[in-house]
Amino acid sequence: MTGTLRQPIPLFALAAALSALAGLCIGAFPVGVGQLLSAIGLSSEPLDATTAAVLYAIRAPRVLAAFAVGAALAAGGAAMQSLFRNPLADPGLLGVSSGAALAAVSVIVLGEKVMHIVPPGVRPWLLPVAAFLGGLAATVMVYRVANRGGVALIGTLLLSGIAINALASAGIGLLVFVADDQQLRTLIFWTMGGFGGVTWTAIVPALLVLAISVPTLFPSAHLLDALALGEREAGHVGVDVERLKRRLVAQVALAVGAGVAISGVVGFVGLIAPHIVRLLLGPSHRTLLPAAALFGGAFLVLADALARTLVVPAELPIGVLTALVGGPFFLWLLAGRASKEGF
Repeated sequence: MTGTLRQPIPLFALAAALSALAGLCIGAFPVGVGQLLSAIGLSSEPLDATTAAVLYAIRAPRVLAAFAVGAALAAGGAAMQSLFRNPLADPGLLGVSSGAALAAVSVIVLGEKVMHIVPPGVRPWLLPVAAFLGGLAATVMVYRVANRGGVALIGTLLLSGIAINALASAGIGLLVFVADDQQLRTLIFWTMGGFGGVTWTAIVPALLVLAISVPTLFPSAHLLDALALGEREAGHVGVDVERLKRRLVAQVALAVGAGVAISGVVGFVGLIAPHIVRLLLGPSHRTLLPAAALFGGAFLVLADALARTLVVPAELPIGVLTALVGGPFFLWLLAGRASKEGF
């Protein structure tokens, strides 16, 4: 199939654009194609005030946020799968998502006690910065535990990530226990993922972080290609493997932490998207990383459109929807690996 996709990136970009248009049109308040074209200046069809408000103030930031978060999770997942040389790897395995979630939940529950001393201009940045620092702290802890003589042991990294995930989940559970009723309603929905509360003011800081962090993964494509041969072989061709590990882990922590600050915890996107793209395009990271980002963004935009229409007038948490898709997919991957290894 790889040979049939002569220009894969433009095709994936087109699919992402079509998914964004669908995300703008689909919802409890449907928007026609003609109205959408009028909103972006491609049609003279009149646009009423209600439709304009829905598109500009609600749908546009929501679609942009879903695409950015999906791209971050997918690109981070592709990098982690290549770093661990394991198609079952996911940014969540390193504790990045759970560490970011713990920090963000801490801001929601405990932030009111210090919010009065935070300058108003800094407040919109508090949640994304806390999420990034939480994800980075969890990642640093995992990396330090796995570091032996300046070498990060991949197997220990994964086991350390599982332990950090458990500790972060315990911390989130404790904060949920002490939260008041209003915070509890926010946290329950937020910890299952969703874009229902997205506004331009709330997402701009995190979007700026994502706009910087995700593209910085792409120049590492040739290094990841070399790493696929093995750490020793990559070192022989001039790759500083340990420096590459540190940089990739920090970049993924930055991207995933900012994504968690927008949407809460959304699972399996970092597993599904890069694996499907690798099946379609092959292992070359020059196309894999950007194509996975585009695919992940499109996937999460469409998942969000379904989440807000399946149970109208309520809204299904997007983490539930991605888990319903990702859980069977993960089991399928496990079954495939077990059959190949003769178990």
